[in-house]
Amino acid sequence: MASIKANTEDQGTRHAEFVALCEIMSRHHPSILHTTDLYVTVEPCIMCASALRQFGIRSVYFGCLNDRFGGTGGVMTVHMDEGVDPPYPVYGGLFREEAIMLLRRFYVQENDKGEFCIFFIALLVFV
Repeated sequence: MASIKANTEDQGTRHAEFVALCEIMSRHHPSILHTTDLYVTVEPCIMCASALRQFGIRSVYFGCLNDRFGGTGGVMTVHMDEGVDPPYPVYGGLFREEAIMLLRRFYVQENDKGEFCIFFIALLVFV
């Protein structure tokens, strides 16, 4: 399981999806992503949605929409727009209320950078 590192490392690209990708590819060949599902609290942002597509993730599951930066339906549909890389399916709304409560708790209790960061929990599952 990976969590966002953008706040603690002052790295805007260290979203949980990127951390999870780095961790799995440090142990496996990147082709494993073709049989890997990603579970995240919040819809991947545009940057992450694009990276997931380029690496060939099998599918993405998320709790709540990212209505400011969402790349899989919240704002843009990077996961399925016309392009070079094949699209991937996305399933949103899983434990939506719980995901929203996690975000609220994070913003109130833990996030000293306020609205500049979105808390993600990423879990990669592969067979």
